Amino acid sequence: MAITTNMLAATPEAIHEAAGLLRAGRLVAFPTETVYGLGADAGNPEAVRRMFAAKGRPADHPVIVHVADAAAIEALAASVPAAARTLAAAFWPGPMTLVLRRSPRVSDLVTGGLETVGLRVPAHPVARALLTEFGGPVAAPSANRFGRVSATCAEHVLEELAGHVDLILDGGPCPIGLESTIIDLSRGAPVILRPGAVTAEQVAALLGTAAAPSGAAPRVSGNLPSHYAPQARVEVVPPEALVARALALGTAGKRVAILAPQEPVGLGPGIRWVQIPAEQAAWARSLYASLRRVDELGCEVALTTLPKEEGLGTAIADRLRRAAGPRDLEPEPLA
Repeated sequence: MAITTNMLAATPEAIHEAAGLLRAGRLVAFPTETVYGLGADAGNPEAVRRMFAAKGRPADHPVIVHVADAAAIEALAASVPAAARTLAAAFWPGPMTLVLRRSPRVSDLVTGGLETVGLRVPAHPVARALLTEFGGPVAAPSANRFGRVSATCAEHVLEELAGHVDLILDGGPCPIGLESTIIDLSRGAPVILRPGAVTAEQVAALLGTAAAPSGAAPRVSGNLPSHYAPQARVEVVPPEALVARALALGTAGKRVAILAPQEPVGLGPGIRWVQIPAEQAAWARSLYASLRRVDELGCEVALTTLPKEEGLGTAIADRLRRAAGPRDLEPEPLA
């Protein structure tokens, strides 16, 4: 059943209202430094089910649990290894999620039936104020339909989830724009399951190692082959092939967008240019808005190249590859 969705500026009064809604088992979207989250009381099974339904998210796909401070993870993890404490001291509050063995307090609904849980202490002042006011863990995947482009401003949340979330706290654009780095510490040495603004280079400098995931890695948010996808088909092409591929698609009758810092020379009619920043941090902040812009222009195909894969460029490349991935899993229809 559709509900009335309110969107309010994230004032102290609105945050107080949002905390009350969470206690009542309702859904609240709120900004983090990465993307907007769709929050539910992690200890309320009905609220968690409502959150999964609102996103069209498969029940076996775990969600990240947000807490107000690092001390809160002691009750949610079966054990907290030394490496987790080192990373938490360095990067929390911030855009990093730690995967740890879960305690019995954490519901199977939140973990997708896994024996691990993803935990994060966000840095955004609105998220922190909400978590403090609420006083407990909040399960919060990205505030968008499952598999689609994440929301980095309140208006994007409204476009995706109007009628399925009770309140959207408008805290302005997200300053990072890409989801948190996910680091698995449940099996010993740190493994980066999803790249983000806390980079592999930073983790390795701190711990001496940061491995890539293996087939034994637990399921986590955003690790499906297709994710972060607009309605348009996304293709990753080499820079030297960008214009030729666009022209070929245009000749075949496709409406095409090119994502590039500078307008390519020689584009034909019907080929649109969506400008992206050359600097990596700015590109990350605007990436999802750029993908949404492709759909707004009515384009059927978006062509893009990849950044140099080091630092934040690794995370940007990961999101673009997944946006271009095979779309075998479509979201469930909104009920």
